[in-house]
Amino acid sequence: MEHNSQSLSPATYESRRAVTWKRFKKQRMLHAFVGLGMLFLLVFSYTPMFGIVMAFKNYSISSGIAGIFTSEWVGLKHFREFVTDYQFGMIVRNTLVLSFLKVIFAFPAPILLAVLLNEVRHMAFKRLVQTISYLPHFISWVVVVGLAFTFLSADVGMVNKALLGLGLIDKPLPFLTSPNYFWGLAVSSAVWKEMGWWTIIFLAAISGINPSLYEAAQIDG
Repeated sequence: MEHNSQSLSPATYESRRAVTWKRFKKQRMLHAFVGLGMLFLLVFSYTPMFGIVMAFKNYSISSGIAGIFTSEWVGLKHFREFVTDYQFGMIVRNTLVLSFLKVIFAFPAPILLAVLLNEVRHMAFKRLVQTISYLPHFISWVVVVGLAFTFLSADVGMVNKALLGLGLIDKPLPFLTSPNYFWGLAVSSAVWKEMGWWTIIFLAAISGINPSLYEAAQIDG
């Protein structure tokens, strides 16, 4: 490539540069969008990766950002402590089981909702359901935990108060403290938070299907 560029005559080289610059100016808005996306990835995805060194240092949060670079290097000390901890097996088990349960329940849920919404012909109702379902995606997990405490707490939870008021239970149920409710609560909160967002993505994929395929499927029975 370098040999070819050097063998070009000055007039041809300048002409190509002019064409390239003209094309760049014509597509400047597209380049601006790409540049903003790259800047976003640089600031929020790559820059924080410098913090990985904290795992290999005796870092204290009281030392601030400067401590990331000035703390003592301890190598794999923290990893050895984690692997040899008596709760390591339970932590790995819970992580794998939760991931498996989310694949079973959280993955099909948005697909099912997308198929159902695709059949809705009342556009106002369809937009309302989409809006309500994808809004939880923008809620922080900290806020989700706060909502769960407000609804499910044994002391002030609205659910327990309602069940007690209706006479369905004799004492508050420990939704947030009992291991028996942990799996269902963790999976259902993940489904509630992310189902609407993935539904929009699957709806976009469904809308891209050629209508002739539906007609062919009806003909084939």
